[in-house]
Amino acid sequence: MNRKKLPYLLLAAIPALFFVHSCTNNTQVGTESSVPGNSATGNQEQSAKPAGAAQNSQKSAPQVDEKKAAKLTDSAKFIAGIKVDADSPLASLENTRAWSEHASYLDSAWGKLEAQQLSKIRKWSEAELASLNASSPPIFYPFSGPDFLYAYSFFPKGSEYIMAGLEPVGDIPELENIPESQLDKKLRSIDTALYAILQLSFFRTNDMKEDLAEKGVIPILFVFLARTNNKILDAQHIGLDKTGNIQAVDAAKKDDSDKKLIPGVKISFLPGGESQPRTLYYFSVDLSNEALQKTPEFNTFVKQIQKPVTYLKAASYLMYRDNFSNIRNLILEQSSSLLQDDSGMPVSYFDSSKWDLKFYGNYTRPIDLFSVREQPELRKIYQSDKTIKPLDFGIGYQFEVGQSNLMLAHSKQQTTSKP
Repeated sequence: MNRKKLPYLLLAAIPALFFVHSCTNNTQVGTESSVPGNSATGNQEQSAKPAGAAQNSQKSAPQVDEKKAAKLTDSAKFIAGIKVDADSPLASLENTRAWSEHASYLDSAWGKLEAQQLSKIRKWSEAELASLNASSPPIFYPFSGPDFLYAYSFFPKGSEYIMAGLEPVGDIPELENIPESQLDKKLRSIDTALYAILQLSFFRTNDMKEDLAEKGVIPILFVFLARTNNKILDAQHIGLDKTGNIQAVDAAKKDDSDKKLIPGVKISFLPGGESQPRTLYYFSVDLSNEALQKTPEFNTFVKQIQKPVTYLKAASYLMYRDNFSNIRNLILEQSSSLLQDDSGMPVSYFDSSKWDLKFYGNYTRPIDLFSVREQPELRKIYQSDKTIKPLDFGIGYQFEVGQSNLMLAHSKQQTTSKP
């Protein structure tokens, strides 16, 4: 891909050419849409704490292997196009044309994204999600793919981020001994994988299947962590066992372990200027009813999360379908609050006796690919409620300013006080 001549005209062809979003189910997708642990030593954690435990247990920072943290952070910065310190083993590779072009592309694309969306999202979050963020809740982001960026932009104070998608986990980057002859190809593959979300605010499903088939989500997660000024303290392969507990996985044996465990990665990171580490989990899992019946441990795991805030974006309208009722019901039962665009789940599933709803932006109609998912009930709300605040940024499939919508829902049962 020529970084200087990115095909912006492809934007107009999205409905016709692409299945949309990074983590739609692999069953019938094409018809419409689409623990605090040890280093990865191979020793399994037999009594891992469920996600959400960090809210109560992380009173003191865990010991950090500074050498490993420096290596991981440098790797993340390098693939994110950010200069490392001169004494880093990766510093010499930044003198190559491949890295210079990669860094130039990302700097330019990120600058535009920051101006057009991210800065505005952070400002909106400070105003509309202030109380939620003040409580540092765990953030549950199903159908996420590797999109840590937007979850972190809306919810920068999350104690934990639990993400799930179909994309493979992949390998933790090892860059120190990479031949220069391979460097350009690897960096270009990252640029290609990032193109859609940097330009459109979401990943495209079929693109992700191809782009991440070999490298998985970890390099993309590393880019987002580095570009949001986070230091990576640790990264290790993990898996969910049949009881819904997290087990550490030996990286060298992860392919064998994947057959018995739901594969995942756990990344401990520290935001710039802060002293309390956070945790990011990603699990490669199919969220359709049929698949979750075979892997009930994922539901067991989610049920252990303490009052999560769920985030849904560009979710391919999958939870409009009966064959995604399991994950839909799980979200409704477990979430203390939920932020979504209209691709998450229909407004009709939110019982007014159980949920308080607040709407933002403008509901137009789904893009052509999902035209059958239009919601007359939601349209009526937007037409009749003149107090709905506009959004000055685009988000989701209708990514143009003035076309996007968000709904913020607070559970009357789960929350004792509303933001």
